Amino acid sequence: MILNTLISGEGPPLVLLHGLFGAAKNLGVLARGLGTQARVIAMDLRNHGDSPHGAAMDFAAMAGDGAETCAALGVARARVAGHSLGGKTAMMLALLRPELVERLAVLDIAPMRYEHDYDDYVKAMQAIVLHPGLSRGEADAALAGVVKAAEMRAFLLNNLSLGAVPRWRAGLAEIGAAMPQILGWSEPPGVAPYGGPALFLRGGESDYVPAQAGAEIARLFPRAVVETVAGAGHWLHAEKPAQVLASLRGFFFE
Repeated sequence: MILNTLISGEGPPLVLLHGLFGAAKNLGVLARGLGTQARVIAMDLRNHGDSPHGAAMDFAAMAGDGAETCAALGVARARVAGHSLGGKTAMMLALLRPELVERLAVLDIAPMRYEHDYDDYVKAMQAIVLHPGLSRGEADAALAGVVKAAEMRAFLLNNLSLGAVPRWRAGLAEIGAAMPQILGWSEPPGVAPYGGPALFLRGGESDYVPAQAGAEIARLFPRAVVETVAGAGHWLHAEKPAQVLASLRGFFFE
């Protein structure tokens, strides 16, 4: 599957992969910050943004999308960074296509299974009646019973296209059906560890990369370095952009 991309900057290719319910445009602060030294290719993952929808959302399929999109753009080797869902996709891409991934940066996610309430988010989004004249305020109020944090509601509603016929850009049915695969992790049997340089950035206030994840990170990515961004939660690139960009620049370009 060829993914929708936002391309900016000049230099060696650097692929950015966003998180669940996000889109390439959500990584704009990273694209702008890294675009001074690289040709940044920010991709909408399948069932997100303006990319096509597809039932399969296992990480091998999504890594395949990334590889296919790189091939379509004439990119034979790239530096790759991914956040959350995009981080798992980036890890799988490095494991399955190591010749394509020159360096790997993973933002606040680990190769492990997670337990979250995202099923409820999907159901709440699907329950909104998409009638002509629907306002963002009305949609926000409809989500408020399930999604308590205003920032999270605003983030989810970035997927809602208002107009004469409101619609969800995200493939909610596909995402909901694939939630066990999205929250899980399982690399293909017999896959070799990724031997290239790897940076795992974790938010100091986040629980997505717990201490017990260190052994799996080391097993699959033996050259990995784990760094903590103090004071940042899961969306560390939005909360501490200067620190995250400094770490990524140092890793990718120095």
